[in-house]
Amino acid sequence: MLKGVMVMLTERQLLILQVIIDDFIRSAHPVGSRSLAKKDKISFSSATIRNDMADLEELGLIEKTHTSSGRVPSEKGYRFYVDHLLSPEKIHERELMAIRSIFQDQIFELEKIMQKSAKVLSDLTKYTAIVLGPTARKHKLARFQILPLNDESAIAIIVTNTGHVEHKLFSLPKSISASELEKTVNILNERLIGVHVNELHNKLFNEINMLFKEHVEHYSLILRSLADVLNIEQEEKLYYSGKLNMLKQPEFQDVNKIKDLLKLIEEEASFYHLICKSPIGIDVKIGTENNVPEMDHCSLITATFTLGEEQIGKIAILGPKRMHYSRVISLLNILKHNINVSLSNRYH
Repeated sequence: MLKGVMVMLTERQLLILQVIIDDFIRSAHPVGSRSLAKKDKISFSSATIRNDMADLEELGLIEKTHTSSGRVPSEKGYRFYVDHLLSPEKIHERELMAIRSIFQDQIFELEKIMQKSAKVLSDLTKYTAIVLGPTARKHKLARFQILPLNDESAIAIIVTNTGHVEHKLFSLPKSISASELEKTVNILNERLIGVHVNELHNKLFNEINMLFKEHVEHYSLILRSLADVLNIEQEEKLYYSGKLNMLKQPEFQDVNKIKDLLKLIEEEASFYHLICKSPIGIDVKIGTENNVPEMDHCSLITATFTLGEEQIGKIAILGPKRMHYSRVISLLNILKHNINVSLSNRYH
């Protein structure tokens, strides 16, 4: 339907629609024909502008408000704007430096990279950032290490191909020697690197136990200790940054209007499913497209991050329908590029 609208609009109407939406995104104030006539980009008479605005309103792309004679974008207008009128936003050098700073601390754990990314994005956009961490079942083992703490306990360090790191404290069998421990680690790295983490436990008992029996003297004891170590939690987690940023938006000054949204944020389950089912790449859901009544006045822009063919996480930006779409999408694309470069350099 919107493609048909594209054909019906004249170049002048396209320009007027873009200026109305750009101005409303910036100011949060309804836009009238008189203010449009004063814009540098507009060289038409007020009468011509009024006629074109009437046509845009009839097409459902802009609408009147109850408190002003000006017009504001409709949800349909925002969708048209995102699909047809957006151009990349120029991001300032200081903002690029803020994104690059995420990767300057030699962070190797993907969850920490994503959490820090959410903090930077919420600061730069003044919206709420939500991170869906990678599910462990999509990870493959990249390295396994055991660090003895004393004669009775050790820490197992499990590193995956996406940078996920698990630290697990476990009891050491009293009779196991340092050489046996070294053999154990070597066997695990030789046989399990590249295996999905949800398959490690089965591999341990179905294949590796025979090698342990052949090469490790107290194999049954170490096998029992490793059973829990290689049983990795597989739940994805949500992390938020800038939860209360929505309260700073003009359209949400009425606390009663936003209390249901804040409750939704606290419950997390709805956001988990919204973000989890978003497609690969950059996805924009506007208002009722989210299919959650509490978000009828909100937009959600989600970026999916991949490493090769592996999906490694998602970051979503929650804001009003009057979101600065071009800026948010440009920041997410820059972040995606930096994450891909950083992880490719570290894990390949």
